[in-house]
Formats: sequence, structure tokens, C-alpha cells
Amino acid sequence: MSRAGRRRRLRVLAFLSPWLAGFGLFFAYPLAATVYFSFTRYNLFTLKYVGLDNYRYLLHDGDAWTAMRNTLWLVAVLVPLRVLFGLGVAQLLTRIRRGGNLLRAVFYVPYLIPPVSATVAFVFVLNPGTGPFPVIARHLGFSLPDFFNDAAWAKPGLSLLGLWAVGDVMIILLAALLNVPRSLYEAAAIDGAGAWARFRHITLPTVSPVLAFAAVTGVIETLQYFTQAMVAGKVAAGQADLPGTQFAPGYPGGSTLTFPQWLYDEGFRQFNMGYACVLALVMFVIAMAFTLLLLRQFRAFAGEEAQ
Repeated sequence: MSRAGRRRRLRVLAFLSPWLAGFGLFFAYPLAATVYFSFTRYNLFTLKYVGLDNYRYLLHDGDAWTAMRNTLWLVAVLVPLRVLFGLGVAQLLTRIRRGGNLLRAVFYVPYLIPPVSATVAFVFVLNPGTGPFPVIARHLGFSLPDFFNDAAWAKPGLSLLGLWAVGDVMIILLAALLNVPRSLYEAAAIDGAGAWARFRHITLPTVSPVLAFAAVTGVIETLQYFTQAMVAGKVAAGQADLPGTQFAPGYPGGSTLTFPQWLYDEGFRQFNMGYACVLALVMFVIAMAFTLLLLRQFRAFAGEEAQ
């Protein structure tokens, strides 16, 4: 290699050095350490190599599989609902001529409320004994389920909470919709395309990168779903005002136990750090698999539209 080529490479590495340092310090090293500790029995004081024992224990850990099923349920239901609902609200806001700014604020403000406060308020609002919505429903002649005290309805209740705070998805999709060239809609209307055809062949392909971003980030956030499920279970169980108690996550009946909750319980309550590292690696692999699958599907969709 010539001297000029070496200088060019050194110059590129110099510009990349801040990123490379951050990547190594905050991603590569923690990931390598997590892999190493997953083969050990580590409680912050003693370290012992145990091989694949932690991985074998995972196969027989019923609570871990319950948490996995709950988390995957939220990924499969909550993420598509948030993207579709956010897209629908954004599409509606693009058609409103008067009061549009006020409605944008109304839909976005719930996302700004701290998760703990929002979850506490949501649980009380849907409480059959004191909540206004169940009282109104009874006056109208029907009853609402006891969302956060019934194992069959706890995850749908968390999904409703996620739809209420859909402002983050709505705002980025609204920006994408406002950037769709109006000339494309006018040309399609001249050709006789209906509303659905314009939405299917113009709107969706144009905003598909933003939809992909919303879906991928939604999956990653849902795989880390912790605060809302923990707070909802604690409030519904009547232990919200008892900070010193050891609350077992998952109330009612393990229905709100998520994978990050079980990881936290194993790592920072049981001090079983080696096994917690195994759980963290499982969550990382699942997040990568979902990300690659979603990106592949969106690329295939964009390719079909281009043809």
C-alpha cells in the first residue's frame, strides 16, 4: 500500500475513533462480559465457572417461559395495534382543517405523562369499584371487565394503556404523511384511483421507512417492557403504598410478568447474575431476530411496490 493510502486510512480511523471508542466501551465490552458471565455462577462477591448449567436451568425455569410468553404476546398484539392506531390517527389529523393543532396536542400529551403516573391513573380509572368508565358502562347497561385483577384481561388492559399513549408513533407518522407529495395523489385521482388505491399504492410505500422504524423501535421497547406492567400489578394488588414490601411481579396470576421483570428479579433480588446474563442474551437474540425479520419484510414490500 502506498504512503498516501496509509495516510488516508489513518485519517478515516481518526475521524471514526470517537465512535469506535463509544462502540467498544458501551456495546462490545458489555456484550462480551455478558457472554462470559453467562457461563459462571456470580453473585457480585464470588465467581465460579459452571459451563452450560445456567442455560440448562433456563430450559426448566417455568417463570422464565411464562414471562417470555407474556412479552411475546405484547410484541405480537401491542406493537401492531400501536402502529396501526398511530397511522389511523395521523391520517385523520392530515384531513382536519380546523382545530388540527389542538387535536395533535391532545393525542400527543398522554405520551409525555411519566409512565408511573400514567399507569396508576389508568388502573384507577378502569377500577370496577371507583373508576368512572365502569360506572358509566353500568349506567349504559353493560359492564367492563376487571382489567388488572383478572388474569385474562390484564395484558389487554396494558394494551389499552399503550394505545392511549400512542403520541410518539402518531407524531412521526404524521410528519411522514405530511411529506407525501400532493402531486402523486392528484395524478392518481385523475387516473381514477379511489381512496383505498391511493392509500395502498401511494401512502403506504412512501411512509414505509417510517413504518419500519416505528415497528422496529416498538418491538425493542416492548421486549424491555417493565415499568407499566410492574406498577399496574402492584397498584391492582393494593401494594402501591407499601414501598418496603417485596412484591412478587406478575399479579394477577403471572399475567403481567414480563421478561425484563424476571431478569431484574434474578439479577438484583436473587443476585444470580450469571443466570440473569443468560436471560439478557436471550432477549438480545430475540430483539435481533425480530429486527432482521421486520426489515426484510419491509424491504420486500418496498421492492414489490417499486416493480
